[in-house]
Amino acid sequence: MSIVRDISLFPSGQQKIDWVKAHMPVLSSIERDFSLSKPLKGLRVALSIHLEAKTAYLCTVLAAGGAEMYVTGSNPLSTQDDVAAALAHNGLNVFAWYNATAKEYKDHLKCVIEAEPHIIIDDGGDLVNLIHNEYPQFLPNVLGGCEETTTGIIRLMSMAKDGELKFPMIAVNNAKCKYLFDNRYGTGQSVWDGINRTTNLIVAGKTVVVAGYGWCGKGVAMRAKALGAQVVITEIDPIKAMEARMDGFSVAKMEEAAKTGDFFVTVTGCKDVITEKSFKNMKDGAILCNAGHFNVEINLTELERLAVKTIPQRNNITGYVLPDGRTISVIAEGRLVNLAAGDGHPAEIMDMSFSIQALCAEYIVKNRGSLKISVNDVPEEIDRKVALRKLQSWGTQIDTLTPEQEKYINSWNV
Repeated sequence: MSIVRDISLFPSGQQKIDWVKAHMPVLSSIERDFSLSKPLKGLRVALSIHLEAKTAYLCTVLAAGGAEMYVTGSNPLSTQDDVAAALAHNGLNVFAWYNATAKEYKDHLKCVIEAEPHIIIDDGGDLVNLIHNEYPQFLPNVLGGCEETTTGIIRLMSMAKDGELKFPMIAVNNAKCKYLFDNRYGTGQSVWDGINRTTNLIVAGKTVVVAGYGWCGKGVAMRAKALGAQVVITEIDPIKAMEARMDGFSVAKMEEAAKTGDFFVTVTGCKDVITEKSFKNMKDGAILCNAGHFNVEINLTELERLAVKTIPQRNNITGYVLPDGRTISVIAEGRLVNLAAGDGHPAEIMDMSFSIQALCAEYIVKNRGSLKISVNDVPEEIDRKVALRKLQSWGTQIDTLTPEQEKYINSWNV
């Protein structure tokens, strides 16, 4: 059973899936392995990740491993209806469509949880939150789960700290083959892909304000610099602020940075990063967007209260006209800009992240009953396996230690 916008859209969705598959060699190798070993046979997997082509291919790989898939999106504006239709056409259970209302989005999450899953694959924590709060009777059935993003890890750590997390979760976001590449290079490119295709404006010569200098913020700032922008970082962490300075960027408080910024990108995972005080300092034509998971980083409630009217400016851009005539533009309702206004991270990047997801699902099954009911790290052997397969797909070889070198490097008596 599926609930999608229009099943007849499946041909274009399948084209997208086939395209990314051709550029995801590591995940393709795992699909071949899973097709033979069937590590997820007889298990139901609930998945909530931005529902576009790369995610669809991950779902296909998990299904090849024997899983009965129940799939929804993790953001109302990131689902691609033709991709959802393709998955449904291929026999997976899909509950999602683009621009879902808050109620529809929640209903789709419920459809996935009501399948009584054995494994949960989450992006932002909505599925884990829902099953704990509204379906506690299904908790004993869950072997464990995987979390894709920083925001979800923050929520999970809070649950674990409060003793509320009832099954093991693996912090996929914290794997080296995830955050070093997905968060940095993937976010860096896809955020600017979304901004550029939506605004059709030049970045060179502009001032870009990036809120947050974690791995995602580093990627956004690095790409903005490469496009010719002057970059200002805002931070709450003194060490990250110092790192930004040494990487060659200016650092300022948001209220000050607001005076000079042309583009603003929030990448913090927190709320109220840009608020009324900063809106009042912004120049006419400032463009705001968010690259954090939830649309709470830009306080749109305060911006709406300040504005005398809102105007549609371009597809996916809303202008907020202030009493003095200045207009502040917001892309994609302040939702995740690289997916709500773009196609998400490049396929080659998600190849690694989703390979870790697939292998961690297999790891949960192999270690059922022995994992801590907490937030668990991705095993190092999974990280290394993905890295080595990625290098192999590039035709790249690396050195290995000789037995003598192994002995030397592990000895204290040299």
